[in-house]
Amino acid sequence: MIDWARVTELRDEIGAEDFAEVVELFLDEVGDGVARLGPDLDAGALEAELHFLKGSALNLGFSEFSSLCEAGEKRAGEGHTDGIDLDAISSSFAASMNAFNAELDARLAA
Repeated sequence: MIDWARVTELRDEIGAEDFAEVVELFLDEVGDGVARLGPDLDAGALEAELHFLKGSALNLGFSEFSSLCEAGEKRAGEGHTDGIDLDAISSSFAASMNAFNAELDARLAA
């Protein structure tokens, strides 16, 4: 669900203080992006939103969530919005965020 090697790599690259800011910004922006997902988005808007979410998720190691966004982005890029499980994407983000928050301190202290 979480690529902890990527999380550690990012923290080491930017330092602990900047990492905390990146995490806060990520959770806010991606949470807002997930909230914007809905059946009212056309294929182009959905593709763009899922592309943003995928990239953000990869940066912070949310691997399962990123994979779901990538699959949805591909489908929307083909002009289709049917078959994209927005509930699964939203649930994956919530579960990933919970796992991330629950394990972050212990994982980075190791």
